[in-house]
Amino acid sequence: QVQLVESGGGLVQAGGSLRLSCAASGRTFSDNAMGWFRQAPGKEREFVVGIRWNGVTAYADSVKGRFTISRDTAKNTLYLQMNSLKPEDTAVYYCAASHSTSIQIRQVDYAYWGQGTQVTVSS
Repeated sequence: QVQLVESGGGLVQAGGSLRLSCAASGRTFSDNAMGWFRQAPGKEREFVVGIRWNGVTAYADSVKGRFTISRDTAKNTLYLQMNSLKPEDTAVYYCAASHSTSIQIRQVDYAYWGQGTQVTVSS
């Protein structure tokens, strides 16, 4: 059974940092593109960042320069370092794994999802 489990969310003041983790089990995703999405209250889930098997990344403009995605294939774990957080970053953050090796920005292109972790940024 494939599972993605996020952790590291919480409450932080504007300007602060958080590091999210996504531990995968049940299979390895070293050859797959993975990504982070987020969903704010009353809004649709949106793409945040993706990473290919070879480390190539793609960021949404709203987080470029503040967020950094990384992966540890030995640990089968995906990370999201979030710096200079803003209140508008408040959302439930989800990690996802695609069957594709290329970065996907649409939710439908991801086959596996975590349960999400809440990030709240206070002003």
